Amino acid sequence: MNALRNSVQLIGNLGQDPEIVNLENGSKLAKFSIATSDSYKNAQGEKVEDTQWHNVVAWGKTAEIVENYLTKGKQVAIEGKLTHRSYETKEGEKRYFTEIKCNELLMLGK
Repeated sequence: MNALRNSVQLIGNLGQDPEIVNLENGSKLAKFSIATSDSYKNAQGEKVEDTQWHNVVAWGKTAEIVENYLTKGKQVAIEGKLTHRSYETKEGEKRYFTEIKCNELLMLGK
């Protein structure tokens, strides 16, 4: 059961082209968001579509694959773990951010 700790698996579509950051040490960082959708019927029997957005980061070789092959709208399966971080705005407000650190990526579709 230890393998299940902090494990996330999602299939979704990229909401925009990935942002690629070239780091000083020569490695790459890719940032992108994916949308997952679910549908259900509400109390009136109407179909409701629910879309959730997930922020994803990939490092190293995975980031290179993201840079070379992924664009807005592409469908991907990712496996990773949730990470949380915070930062302070110029106005002194503390902001919290949750993202998925991608360990594995599978390109789906055409």
